Amino acid sequence: MDSQDPQQDPQDPRQDPQDPRDPQSSDARPVLEAPDIARVLTRIAHEIVERAKGADDVVLLGIPTRGVFLAQRLAAKLAEITDRKIPVGSLDITMYRDDLRMHPPRALARTEIPGDGIDGRLVVLVDDVLFSGRTIRAALDALNDIGRPRAVQLAVLVDRGHRELPIRADYVGKNLPTSLRETVKVQLAEEDGRDTVLLGAKRTAQQ
Repeated sequence: MDSQDPQQDPQDPRQDPQDPRDPQSSDARPVLEAPDIARVLTRIAHEIVERAKGADDVVLLGIPTRGVFLAQRLAAKLAEITDRKIPVGSLDITMYRDDLRMHPPRALARTEIPGDGIDGRLVVLVDDVLFSGRTIRAALDALNDIGRPRAVQLAVLVDRGHRELPIRADYVGKNLPTSLRETVKVQLAEEDGRDTVLLGAKRTAQQ
């Protein structure tokens, strides 16, 4: 994730520390609601099946925190489409971040790789928001230490632009043009009790 969370996540320096992510905040407006999120995940699942020619060798790895929940939802939708259980796990990128020394120590999340591993498989990384691209670069480094997939693709719920690295998503739920003065806040029922994507003004120290 490159920017969101209604609660401050100590693992993610991409969040605005001045923004409490209050879903009732008057400066935040919903750009995706629960039915929209369900629809785009269904669409992404069908796109994965089409591009992977059946998803026989697909492995989904979610980037904590909300990327894991999205990966699990995608796995369920892929199972409905293919009538086959799709391996799903999580990939912690904390120790691979290039800004690790610039932030206080943070707790590690869990990396869980499906039993058959990732060697020779098509790995689809799943995250909630694509922003600068630095999280995905860290994920690719982490993946390199685990195995050698046949190919790696990226699925994100929201692409908000402002890339700092030559990274793009293969599957996008919603392209959301934003300014750097705005924040994108993803909330998912598993973590936040509701499904929504909020776009709001970035809070400053003066606000």
